[in-house]
Amino acid sequence: MSFLDRLVERDRRLAATKYANARSASDQSPRVKPGRTVADAAAKGQAWEDKGRKREMDRGRGCR
Repeated sequence: MSFLDRLVERDRRLAATKYANARSASDQSPRVKPGRTVADAAAKGQAWEDKGRKREMDRGRGCR
């Protein structure tokens, strides 16, 4: 039996016994965290743009 065969057999044995009831990392942590939605990102982006526009207007560089 070659090294690779033993390694694959060991992986199968561990998967069947030790890791049979283990939860995966993706199950433990949701992919989208609360408060990080597309709408929130759009609102933050709009606020950033409005702030920059206001800063330019206050400096007299904007068109009124």
